[in-house]
Amino acid sequence: MTGDCPEFAYLRQLVYQHSAIVLEPNQFYLAESRLGEIAQHAGYENPEKLLSQLRQEKFHGLHRKVVEAMTTNETSFFRDIHPFEALRKVVLPTLVKQRLIDRRLTIWCAAASTGQEPYSLAMLLREHFPEIVTNWTVRIIATDLSGEVLSKAKSGRYSQLEIGRGLPAQLLVKYFRQDGKSWCLNDSIIKMIEFREMNLAQPWPLLPLSDLVMMRNVLIYFDLNTKRDILRRVRELLKPGGVLFLGTAETTLNLDSVYTQKHAEKTTFFQVGSGA
Repeated sequence: MTGDCPEFAYLRQLVYQHSAIVLEPNQFYLAESRLGEIAQHAGYENPEKLLSQLRQEKFHGLHRKVVEAMTTNETSFFRDIHPFEALRKVVLPTLVKQRLIDRRLTIWCAAASTGQEPYSLAMLLREHFPEIVTNWTVRIIATDLSGEVLSKAKSGRYSQLEIGRGLPAQLLVKYFRQDGKSWCLNDSIIKMIEFREMNLAQPWPLLPLSDLVMMRNVLIYFDLNTKRDILRRVRELLKPGGVLFLGTAETTLNLDSVYTQKHAEKTTFFQVGSGA
């Protein structure tokens, strides 16, 4: 498959239409690497022949599998570490002080993929804010476009390779048990997360007002108008003093002037108005 073949042009259109994610013309290699197994299971010799057939059919389950495969993103436990240090030392202590009367904390992890980020947050809260977990109403809502990756996330089961990427050894011992070649999270952590299927580029389901929104490394895949629309909708969901975390290569600059930048622990995060 090449960047200028009609099948890849169709794939770009399909992915954009159903996820608003923009595949660049030079990313045709992703189709080969991510759709090979889907094509084989569906009885096609290669991704190009699969896409050629899908072009002739109305949108159905196989189209959805293709879109999900092309939009699955990289993740790991405590990814980039500095944002979690900022959360532990600055952001969460501030939010806790602000919410002492209400005693509620609501966190939304968007594009949660296979669950490492929301589970990292749950472990961070249990380790460093145990009284909040025990005595407050704490909600961590994790959403993703892909039902397949959410199923894996809900299982709390990870390979040795996934465990080895970012998870501190003491947390592995404390919160996981080994099952053959896999590692399984304790129910105490799994039960802290509410998983929901959600497409950021389409009308959003009802979500609670949030104290913290984690939307890391996802805006980079959208076009300008979609980024602006998503940031506006996030802004409407944030409680006063609420915080938005984006990926290290992402910003609200020139997209939404209502947000202000804050800095802590080598990390930039965003708030509406003056915030904390």
